[in-house]
Amino acid sequence: MTTDVFTPEKRSAVMRRVKGRDTGPEMAVRRALRALGVGYRLGGENLPGRPDVVMKGRRAIIFVHGCFWHGHDCARGAREPKANADYWRAKIGGNRERDRASEQALTLDGWRVLILWECDLKDTAVLETRLRVFLSPQAASVSRAASART
Repeated sequence: MTTDVFTPEKRSAVMRRVKGRDTGPEMAVRRALRALGVGYRLGGENLPGRPDVVMKGRRAIIFVHGCFWHGHDCARGAREPKANADYWRAKIGGNRERDRASEQALTLDGWRVLILWECDLKDTAVLETRLRVFLSPQAASVSRAASART
């Protein structure tokens, strides 16, 4: 028995409107990168996990994860779905496993990976600091040295 408040047709229409790209959190990260004067590309379709932001010359990738959809441990991400709970637990668990595998494959291929969670993007100053640290030459050289050891 389902406890959905919408008819199947209405639920389908609602889910079709869930954006897969150019979301509010993604746009916040892109605005912060532009404010820092950092160039980037979108559409990492040929890379594992299809990263949201790719900086090929820096060998750096950013994923912007929605807390619910990717199973973050914050209040929004940890809430249990009321309708179709088994389906959503399996779906989110699969997303988390795919995220781990993508991050590992990218790291092994020499990419530096930053995962930004939706809940972490509210404070622009903190976001810009995290981006500066991630993109700093020191972080890149530490990452290259770690890759050389493996």
